[in-house]
Amino acid sequence: MNVNESAENYLETILILSKAKPVVRSVDIAEELGFKKSSVSVAMKNLREKNHITVTKEGFIYLTDSGKEIADMIYERHQLLSSWLTRLGVDPVIATQDACRIEHVISSESFEAIKKHIK
Repeated sequence: MNVNESAENYLETILILSKAKPVVRSVDIAEELGFKKSSVSVAMKNLREKNHITVTKEGFIYLTDSGKEIADMIYERHQLLSSWLTRLGVDPVIATQDACRIEHVISSESFEAIKKHIK
């Protein structure tokens, strides 16, 4: 599952939006991330080519099994790391920003060790 940070962020955003909306469209992603629709369109094409998403003729975006697996992993990391940093006394805004950076570079081994230690 070798995907870059940008792809991980898009997949995580699709997952988060799909929890709040009945359908996710490129315009929703652009609005959520503050990106131009054209940039999101290029990213969606790349994710579709890698079989991480499907897009219906109406423009509705859905995660495939591989896309959901990546999104779930990144989302779990984000949630756990931001929560942990906040409990350590880090300002919640900074904790969220730091978790967003850490979630992409931490190894599975280190993350599992942190998760085991926290719980």
